Formats: sequence, structure tokens, C-alpha cells
Amino acid sequence: MLKVAFICVHNSCRSQMAEVIAKEMGKNVFEAFSAGTQLKNQINPDAVRIMKSLGYGDITKVQRPKLLQELPEIDIVITMGCNVACPMIKCKYREDWGLQDPTGKSDEEFLKIVEQIKAKMNNLIARINNKEL
Repeated sequence: MLKVAFICVHNSCRSQMAEVIAKEMGKNVFEAFSAGTQLKNQINPDAVRIMKSLGYGDITKVQRPKLLQELPEIDIVITMGCNVACPMIKCKYREDWGLQDPTGKSDEEFLKIVEQIKAKMNNLIARINNKEL
């Protein structure tokens, strides 16, 4: 099965939300991971709260911030749009989703990012299923 990694600087917000959404939406298509280049000591509490309110449960029970070095060999790398140079991670395909960081913003901003992640995830899954990636 393909391995997809969602990469962000701190692996505390967007990449964590993408990982939990991917584990649900892509569970029969790929394995989902997330990581960052620097660590925060916890997942963004607003991201945890929003994901719980959307029915994903307490993501801190199954996920934690991780560094790139903790990833297995990855097939597809998705960067979140951190506007910083991400280090090269060996992979077969990579793309940037250009998502704004909702940290410190309203719940509506978090929910917009969740909807953007879901739309991009649907597109990614379709391309994988159609053997385009």
C-alpha cells in the first residue's frame, strides 16, 4: 500500500488534521503519516478540539508531533504550504497544498482548512485510484 506523508514545519496543526482526515478518507487507498522539521510539544489544542467536534475523536490519543526522521519510506509527500523550504524527502511524487495556517484564528478559519483538506484529499484519492500518481 502507498504511504503518504503530510509535512508542515511544526507538525502541530494542518499536517495533523490532514493525517487524521486521510486515515479516514484514504484508509483503503494509502497509509497516512505526518511530520515536521521542528517539533511543538503538542498538537494545536484548537485543531484537537475542532477535529473532536467533527467526529474524529481525540486525535492526541493516536497522533503526536513527529520529526521527518520518524517517517517510514514515503511514496507521496504533501506539503501544507508553509512558505518555507521543506527539506527533500525521498519520494515518488510531491505536491504542495498551499493551505493557510489557522493557528490563533477563529473556528471558522479552522473549518475552512478542514474543508480544503477534504476537497484536496478527494482529489488525491481519485488520482491515486486512476493511477495518475
